[in-house]
Amino acid sequence: MINEKRLLDTFFDYVMIDSETKNEKAMGEKLVEDLKVLGLEVKTDKAGEGFGSNGFNVCAYLPGTIPGEPTIMCAHMDTVTPGNGIKPLIDDGIIHTDGSTILSGDDKSGIAAIMEAVKVIKEQNLPCRNTEILFTIGEEGGMNGVKNMDLSMIKGKEAMVFDASGDVGKILTCGPGQIKIFATIIGRSSHAGLAPEEGISAIQVAAKGIAKMNLLRIDEETTCNIGILKAEYATNIVPEKAEFVAEVRSRNLDKLNAQAAHMQKCLQDACDEMGAKLEIELKTNYVSFNVANDDPMVQRVFESCKRIGCEPMTAKGGGGSDANVMALHGIKPVVLSTGMTKVHTTGETLKIENLNKCAELVLDLMTH
Repeated sequence: MINEKRLLDTFFDYVMIDSETKNEKAMGEKLVEDLKVLGLEVKTDKAGEGFGSNGFNVCAYLPGTIPGEPTIMCAHMDTVTPGNGIKPLIDDGIIHTDGSTILSGDDKSGIAAIMEAVKVIKEQNLPCRNTEILFTIGEEGGMNGVKNMDLSMIKGKEAMVFDASGDVGKILTCGPGQIKIFATIIGRSSHAGLAPEEGISAIQVAAKGIAKMNLLRIDEETTCNIGILKAEYATNIVPEKAEFVAEVRSRNLDKLNAQAAHMQKCLQDACDEMGAKLEIELKTNYVSFNVANDDPMVQRVFESCKRIGCEPMTAKGGGGSDANVMALHGIKPVVLSTGMTKVHTTGETLKIENLNKCAELVLDLMTH
């Protein structure tokens, strides 16, 4: 029922619009134009102003004939780097680039699939559900687009976020929350050759604290990683300050908070032992979400997958997405695969077959 050539052409058009995070304006303008051509009511916001982006979130409403609350269909328009000047190529039914850029199937495959479903509904006058379409900015690097959005723009309480890798049919029913840890260890400087004993090395204090930490894979639900440990001094100066930045992720809120507290205590104990001072901030970036496999929304996705001939399966997510922010605001989300693979790399690919299946899935979900 979908127009496969039109879908592919749309995807190519979208990936060739530069839209790295904070530079989504051109992509947003194109989506507003395309949605208005289809006769949808379109709204934009000023979310980009909240984090230095020139872009805006795009929200459109498709009124349906099937009774029920609106379902949110969501995908993000921003990309990671290197995402400018993308030249999509096809070999043996697989879309890729020349290796100098990402493909931006993350997440323009989701956008193209949603747009194709709307086009089919409109041109064939198909009965459909009330649907809110949300295309966000700033998803990469912290979901800043939806965080800065006035969520009163949307009324739905269930969201299907098309932003997972792997074959179409994969349903992420849970995703971790994340806490970022920003710490500064303050010691005391001295001359490293003449009087090192008069100093307190912030690097040494940090190392002592880190040595006591449980890191990386904590358990099935919880991970943590130190991304930055920095102190830039000459070798003849005992370093007075060291910066420490880490993250904790867990699908279990108690474990998330416990691991962050454990890391804070390790740093504090090391500072107390060596006479240093600790300045620390624990910032919750997003919360976890968890939807039961027997939830009606999950079962609806299962039924749609079976109708279009793909095998549904639930899985647990390891990263954050717009779904986590929606969950914080009382919107129940699931994250669905679009077929993209090797995302965030210049080796990213997308099978045309998966792109087609994703559009078929969106269409079935909107019309049943």
